Amino acid sequence: MLTRSPRSRPKSKTPAPARRAAPAAKRRAPAREALPEWNLKDLYPAIDAPEIRRDLDRARTEAVAFEADYKGKLADLARRPDAGSLLAEAIKRLEVLDDLVGRLMSFASLVHAGDTTDPARAKFYGDVQDEITAVSLHLLFFTLELNQIDDSLLEAAMADPELRHYRPFVDVVRLEKPYQLEDRVEQLFHEKSVTAFSAWNRLFDETIAGLRFKVAGKTLPLEPTLNLMQDKDERIRKAAAGALAQTFKQNLRTFTLITNTLAKDKEISDRWRGFADIADSRHLANRVEREIVDALVTAVRTAHPRLSHRYYALKARWFGKRRLAHWDRNAPLPQTSGRPIPWEEARESVLAAYGAFSPRMAEIAERFFTNRWIDAPVRPGKAPGAFSHPTVPSAHPYVLLNYQGKQRDVMTLAHELGHGVHQVLAAANGPLMAPTPLTLAETASVFGEMLTFQRLLADTKDKKRRRAMLASKVEDMLNTVVRQIAFYTFERMVHTERREGELTADRIGEIWMEVQGDSLGPAIEFKPGYETFWCYIGHFIRSPFYVYAYAFGDCLVNALYAVYENAHEGFAERYLAMLAAGGTKTHAELLAPFGLDARDPGFWQGGLGLIERMIEELEEMEA
Repeated sequence: MLTRSPRSRPKSKTPAPARRAAPAAKRRAPAREALPEWNLKDLYPAIDAPEIRRDLDRARTEAVAFEADYKGKLADLARRPDAGSLLAEAIKRLEVLDDLVGRLMSFASLVHAGDTTDPARAKFYGDVQDEITAVSLHLLFFTLELNQIDDSLLEAAMADPELRHYRPFVDVVRLEKPYQLEDRVEQLFHEKSVTAFSAWNRLFDETIAGLRFKVAGKTLPLEPTLNLMQDKDERIRKAAAGALAQTFKQNLRTFTLITNTLAKDKEISDRWRGFADIADSRHLANRVEREIVDALVTAVRTAHPRLSHRYYALKARWFGKRRLAHWDRNAPLPQTSGRPIPWEEARESVLAAYGAFSPRMAEIAERFFTNRWIDAPVRPGKAPGAFSHPTVPSAHPYVLLNYQGKQRDVMTLAHELGHGVHQVLAAANGPLMAPTPLTLAETASVFGEMLTFQRLLADTKDKKRRRAMLASKVEDMLNTVVRQIAFYTFERMVHTERREGELTADRIGEIWMEVQGDSLGPAIEFKPGYETFWCYIGHFIRSPFYVYAYAFGDCLVNALYAVYENAHEGFAERYLAMLAAGGTKTHAELLAPFGLDARDPGFWQGGLGLIERMIEELEEMEA
């Protein structure tokens, strides 16, 4: 609650691929553009600014005062006639502190993401994290004691309109009640997080950022190397895949230790809290029932032959092959233009698509460009992938990209701006109720992608270009749905086996290959080295079981878009209202105005049907 972490897109969704070393440097026009870099001064002027020390001291002083005023007293306050207003006043004070602490931690996180290999930034990030953890220890009691208040007393207090405003926050806190531990144990868990999972997360981030890959005489960081696996030249794709495998293999001991340690750390926490299933804590955070996620997983896995297996067999035929090597999976289609897309063109494409749907949506997205809320260039040490960090309601979000001029990079821009628009609209709910469960957060981002894709597709008349665009979109959707559910399955298998003891790097690789083979199908040939590619998926480390949220969001967007196509009238207004609700409503409440229900057994099949229809259109083009 008191710290913010970036919502990042899985790196596998925006694979990075290859290019002949010397020609690559000449052809990559967007790399020479003046790409925007974010201006973090809206948070703090610099890492040594006196405002940081001032706010850290203020946070500590106010947290201590908050603890002195309320610790051990909430139960008594709840029995008073004016309980509603008293509890509301306490929550308001907590809200102010949450915003202050969130601002500090957001700034430290974003500074660190800009260059995770810089010792000064790393020290600053670690020092702020230490101080914020110490501050939050004084606030930890509040939600614990709130859950100890008798249900009838709390419900009676809700008659006060001030407290009733915070009902969504209180309801979410109450969901944690069955898994809450004794106060001192909770304090220990919280305090040791700095030297437990947070420390291992930092080790992973800094290790990944420090990796270098030798491709065709050049030494590259992760993102440009991944980008080469989308190069038109198969030799470059193959060289990049080999470089990735070689460097990952050299670092397997570190990544295996991190994975085993964090899986065990989670098992300890889950066991103490009483979670029955290894993913139940994630489902609780997402406010989604396990049965709904299980239904999604079953629907996707059942659809493998109709979706991924079918598409990759089609793509292999386009390449004149029986099977595609794993480095060809995201390769551009033969005989299609590989023209780099300039940044300004990408910007205008996304804004035009957003504006055609809703001028309000485009106006909010425009702010990210004009106010320097985006960091787009690839730089050594910069965090890989992409994310939109919500920061705090008193400020605004920031978007991180690694823009290299691919069509997928344009889709990534649309994706992260979807998050950004969502975060701006939800900010009015305040720091305690603006955050949205991951399942719903991904809906806004994927919808932004869909709007942009459909706009670009409608403007494309050339058949070859249209086929390339459709194929790229299908691949993105397979990466979002099939691949992310495969990631979820991989995580489940790793965490389940870890309960019986440590896993070797070989065993983790075996699980990876088994799941990848099942999800991608017989038309993909996994060459030696691919068994190490689990290493760089940051979501396994930072947010266990996060990945199914992408599939949830994609299928949900497909269903939403079908409603939009059938009835434009009033849809944009209802959609923006859904985003503006932030974390104040459940998925069932948010989907009701659109006539959708994720508990309906046919819901997921409807979402998968759109992907299948696109594959059918591609097959018809081939005939």
